[in-house]
Amino acid sequence: MDFETLTYSVDNRIATITLDRPEHFNAIAHKMPREIRAAVELAEADHDVHVIIVRGAGPGFCAGYDLKHYAERKGAISGSQDMPWDPTLDFQMMWRNTQDIMALWRATKPTIARVHGAAVAGGSDIALCCDFLIMAEDARIGYPPARVWGVPTPAMWVYRLGPQMAKRMMMTGDLIDGREAVRIGLALEAVPEAALDDAVDRLAGRLRGVPKNQLMMTKTVVNQAYDNMGLNTTQMFATLFDGVSRHSPEGIWFRERAQEVGFKQAVAERDSGDPIASQVSKRMPKED
Repeated sequence: MDFETLTYSVDNRIATITLDRPEHFNAIAHKMPREIRAAVELAEADHDVHVIIVRGAGPGFCAGYDLKHYAERKGAISGSQDMPWDPTLDFQMMWRNTQDIMALWRATKPTIARVHGAAVAGGSDIALCCDFLIMAEDARIGYPPARVWGVPTPAMWVYRLGPQMAKRMMMTGDLIDGREAVRIGLALEAVPEAALDDAVDRLAGRLRGVPKNQLMMTKTVVNQAYDNMGLNTTQMFATLFDGVSRHSPEGIWFRERAQEVGFKQAVAERDSGDPIASQVSKRMPKED
């Protein structure tokens, strides 16, 4: 297949999916979720493939959706409609993207995220939908838009970390490095970036020698436990709330502020710790 946003290769029983928009820090373009799913399906159909690795070209893994582009752009856009808004349009768009990325989790073959640089916002979604994370020690991962203007639609934080740490990551929007990710159980291993390929190869090498049927059975045993815990329902809520977060009074304030002073300054104000209620209250209806 010809891909626009990634490359796909197979060598020694390992399929490698490389997010390939380095000039944009591998930001998620419109076609990327579909192409991730298509690449996973290629690997699933290939009798010789036992393991799938996901990595990013250039300086980082994936910077997520290009929020700067969406926030600063004038007028109605995908994911941020003029008011009144239709929540079903947001849901349909992001539900499709979520299910495409979840192909990494639902694949019968193990998936490994090789994370360097940054895996933030939607980029963290891609990484967390893989079975294993191996990170550079100085790599960063997190979901900053959870502070304002986003909810991680795959909702994998809670399933990977448990309630308390998931709430910490989602409510603060903090970025953590590879060492911290290992400490809290999010990543399997963190190594200096120069040793990252070797660490990924060690794990992939152990997995590629296991029969595919055995890999499928053991992965299914684990994944079905999360399905029985209500993973699909959790993702439906998260996807609906993701759209709500962009059309709440705070979400509208954030986008208008980005248009006024630029995305970088709007993010700095969002993350300052100061309440934005005084700004938002100006657009709330007054009580009689």
